Amino acid sequence: MPAPAALIPRPASIALADGYTTEYRVETTIDPALPAEGYRLEVDADGIRIAAGDDAGAFYAARTLDQLRTDRGVPYVRIEDAPRFRYRGAMLDVSRHFFTVEQVERYLDLLALFKINHLHLHLSDDQGWRIHIDAWPKLSEVGGRNEVGGGQGGFYTKADYARIVAYAAERFITIVPEIDLPGHTNAALVAYPELAPEGVSPVPYTGDDVGFSTLAIGKPEVTRFVTDVLGEVAAMTPGPYLHIGGDESYKTKEEDFLAFMKEAGAIAASTGKTVVGWHEMGRSRELPAGTIGQYWGFVVPRDRTGEHAVSFVGQGGKLILSPADAVYLDMKYDESTPLGLVWADGPTSVQDSYDWEPTAVLDGVDEDDILGLEAPLWTETITTSEELETMAFPRLLSLAELAWSPAEGRSWEEYRERLASLAPYLDAHGIHYTRAAGVPWR
Repeated sequence: MPAPAALIPRPASIALADGYTTEYRVETTIDPALPAEGYRLEVDADGIRIAAGDDAGAFYAARTLDQLRTDRGVPYVRIEDAPRFRYRGAMLDVSRHFFTVEQVERYLDLLALFKINHLHLHLSDDQGWRIHIDAWPKLSEVGGRNEVGGGQGGFYTKADYARIVAYAAERFITIVPEIDLPGHTNAALVAYPELAPEGVSPVPYTGDDVGFSTLAIGKPEVTRFVTDVLGEVAAMTPGPYLHIGGDESYKTKEEDFLAFMKEAGAIAASTGKTVVGWHEMGRSRELPAGTIGQYWGFVVPRDRTGEHAVSFVGQGGKLILSPADAVYLDMKYDESTPLGLVWADGPTSVQDSYDWEPTAVLDGVDEDDILGLEAPLWTETITTSEELETMAFPRLLSLAELAWSPAEGRSWEEYRERLASLAPYLDAHGIHYTRAAGVPWR
């Protein structure tokens, strides 16, 4: 019997048999009886056959087949597989440091290898505004000039954004754009001082602090700004989601914050998109029906973060879980890691990134209330694709497995062995990854 395949994410069921095939011609059929994104993969003496519930399922079966190949060929195997959660995401912060279209495409290529199907782009923040808006052109032309550390910044034209969206779609990845409001808006205020509470342009910001900026809630100019920006971003985004932030708005009075989130949520929903916001937005009890909350607190919630997150469920929505002490990819692996931060009870080991259960995080939230999981990568300390990859890999693979594979039978001891055996596959794809402690790397 051949050794178990080092597959990540782990399939729902796998049965191996003696033998290998070196004939790589694949017969693929669509079987609507199979689950969405699901597939059945069979390899035996008669060849390789894939039956998939849809085109995405066929794509994911091919990714599994790619991992199965060895020097001897593809082992005889029967796999039946489908995802646990329909939202399996990664987030890339292109505001603290700007990443080019080509760099984003490279990240999309890597996400697709491991069945990640959403890329959340954090397109605006205090340091830089990264998407061109026709009605407010200085947002990108002026607000896009900086980044952390004083670099030249940059922004995406509408053609650039369309290219990213199309490239992602070819890999069955949905782009989720975020315009962070009403805090994290210093770059917008630099471009248009009339949006600021004092009506004065602030100094461009190139540091890494948070929570010091806010829009002038209640001004007609701000309502027009939000309407125009969210309308244009929604119009150029074919996917169903529009993220409007709502986090760390410490300079916004509570009554203003609640009024703004009600208004901005309604504006976002009027575009026809499903509204998404960070868990602080759950302080409002007047969100559009079905609004998705993104929880970025801890695996064991603190203060009222859990209550704010659960508020989305009570208002008819679902949750995306991104507990910072488990899946924030910008946390250091250990004290010797040269890049990254430690504020989320870091460092965050590979075991920390894997050894948690989504349904156990928030009281009163069960599996049906969870849309999925997402691993954010904030870029205060990240400037290149190589740095991005070494922080994301291998911890992003933990997220990929938790979001795809069944909870039953999950074990860190078993996973670390599979992860170690996957090293040649990572090497073959040229992925820069951290050979972190706790994994017996081959």
